[in-house]
Amino acid sequence: MNAAASALPVDLAPPRAVAAPVDDEEPALVERVRRGDPAAFDALVNRYMRRAFAVAYRLLGNREDAEDLVQETFMAVLRKIDGFERGRSFSPWFFRVLVNRGLNARKSRALRTTHDIPDATAARGTSPERHAEQTELRERLRAVMSTLPERQRVIVELFELEGFASTEIAEILEIADGTVRWHLHEARKALRQALAAYERKDG
Repeated sequence: MNAAASALPVDLAPPRAVAAPVDDEEPALVERVRRGDPAAFDALVNRYMRRAFAVAYRLLGNREDAEDLVQETFMAVLRKIDGFERGRSFSPWFFRVLVNRGLNARKSRALRTTHDIPDATAARGTSPERHAEQTELRERLRAVMSTLPERQRVIVELFELEGFASTEIAEILEIADGTVRWHLHEARKALRQALAAYERKDG
């Protein structure tokens, strides 16, 4: 339909997601997309691209897979926009599509195993020793995260790493806010126990 759909940016690093702007203009923007306005779709892409990529990267762990997921999600949203319920917030609906497609991809596709995080993500001026410690901690956290039930892992990724509120996650995953907070509590307890075990082993 437009250039944004066929040429999404590919030079994005996997940053912590920045909250997409939400304002009174967004419902009108969605309505314009519904009417087939390509400029409005471009505007939605620009609003949600960076956060969408960050979430996709958390889910799939690989730049190319994340880029594919984001592009597929924007195209899916464009196809489904007529079914979007007027008066509801666009963001939870969009990220529900993204997360569901990402979870399906994680289950069904043979994902690449490389994690091509750019060197630029390391803090400038960090000593080699400190950088090694940070790398080891990230590996430990990744290993511990992989032991969590999938729903808990997704909730932790969205809440702790991408800055979504528990109410937003509840809308995205279509579960109660209390259920989200319970999963967060259980996941944090499991992470603390696992990391404590790592420390005892190293000691």
